[in-house]
Amino acid sequence: MLKTMAAAAALSLVSMAPTFADTLDDVVDRGTLRCGVVLDFPPIGYRDSRNQPAGYDVDYCNDLAAALEVEAEILPVTWAERLPVIVTGRADVVFGATSDSLARARTVGFTIPYAIYYAQGVVNKDSGIESFEDIRGKRVAAAVGTVPEQEWLKIAAEWGEEGNYQGYQSENEVFLAVAQGKADIGITTNTAVLPITQQYDTIDPGPRMPWTTDYTSVVGKREDVTWLNYLNLFITHQVRSGRYQELWGNYVGGEAPELRIPGVMY
Repeated sequence: MLKTMAAAAALSLVSMAPTFADTLDDVVDRGTLRCGVVLDFPPIGYRDSRNQPAGYDVDYCNDLAAALEVEAEILPVTWAERLPVIVTGRADVVFGATSDSLARARTVGFTIPYAIYYAQGVVNKDSGIESFEDIRGKRVAAAVGTVPEQEWLKIAAEWGEEGNYQGYQSENEVFLAVAQGKADIGITTNTAVLPITQQYDTIDPGPRMPWTTDYTSVVGKREDVTWLNYLNLFITHQVRSGRYQELWGNYVGGEAPELRIPGVMY
């Protein structure tokens, strides 16, 4: 009887044990990797001339699927949907330029950084702007309500040059103003510089802005440590194989940013 009771207790404990997410096995068994990707952030994520998903994040999803020997499924998401699609299980992973904030980490899991973004200017060829200090006295444009606008207005206040600032409703209007010489410099993200300089003959790459670098991570379920560990290893393999530099060069241009933070070991 004691043996029977012990066996029953053991079975009870097993049945009461919590179940843990195992996205890695789920993806392999399903044969499909569901990637949430923001498609209104060119050249990182966008739709090409055939209306097909394209960009840096799309290629990263395809590379991960190839490593897992499964098919990639692109799930277009908005900025606001990046976390909910993971929490609700609609996506296995999100490639969406998601900043690894501590507040967000209470809801979803983050990998080591896979891309780094920073603010950079695009300048009119006749502006004479080559360095950040050259911006003094120049006409500066940015999109209304954006971080570049907010950060630049702080600097403009320090310099006493708020009157030189021009706010536009969209980045496309900012770029057009610079191209037409209505503004000397427009502030955007470094990822937009290559396509804009290719689009406008009168625009050159400008200097980098001095505010905080934006470290972004791949997003997965917070509790699925096995999956996050695999994603971390995938990111390191992308760097070691040269694929990270290849994709960055294709879509953004130039040398890919160093993903490690000085003084920190991942």
